[in-house]
Amino acid sequence: MTSDSSLTPEQILGAAEDVLRRFGPAKATVVDIARTLGVSHGSVYRHFPSKSALREAVTQRWLDQAHHDLYSIAVDRGPAVDRLHRWLATLFAAKRRKALEDPELFATYLTLVDELSSAVEAHIETLIEQIAEIIQDGIHQGEFRPTHVRTVARAVFQATAHFHDPVHSAEWASPNAETDFEAVWSLLLTGLRSR
Repeated sequence: MTSDSSLTPEQILGAAEDVLRRFGPAKATVVDIARTLGVSHGSVYRHFPSKSALREAVTQRWLDQAHHDLYSIAVDRGPAVDRLHRWLATLFAAKRRKALEDPELFATYLTLVDELSSAVEAHIETLIEQIAEIIQDGIHQGEFRPTHVRTVARAVFQATAHFHDPVHSAEWASPNAETDFEAVWSLLLTGLRSR
């Protein structure tokens, strides 16, 4: 049980995730979240002014979790080819893990993400910026041929959509998923490499 005075937004978001997993987005309520925390629903509203704001914060938290590990790879200083491969593989592994290990929560997030298209657009732009940073480094290091970095970064993101867009999540359990990913990576690398 949490006291009202020590309640943090992070605790609320963690409880909201649990409640969403159990009841789904259609039935989960702020009262359920408060009950899980052992506080009044007013205490939750002191941190999040509405159910909508809370759902948005939960979704943003989920999207942001992907950014941290990927950002570390993007700003790393090693060969760009290795970094781009690791970045794409990390994105695929994270999405795949969420979809396969916690399908209830993954389905809930898909519902919430559909409600928050602007958050998803910002998330995608952040990911494309990270790819662009790696490609730019690859051009400077002579690993990748000179190109319009932003356009190519977007193309790489779109070309690998099968491995990170939740619409394809049912296919991620396939025993060929890793092989398919590496085949797409090989094609992309052929197009990116300097001649």
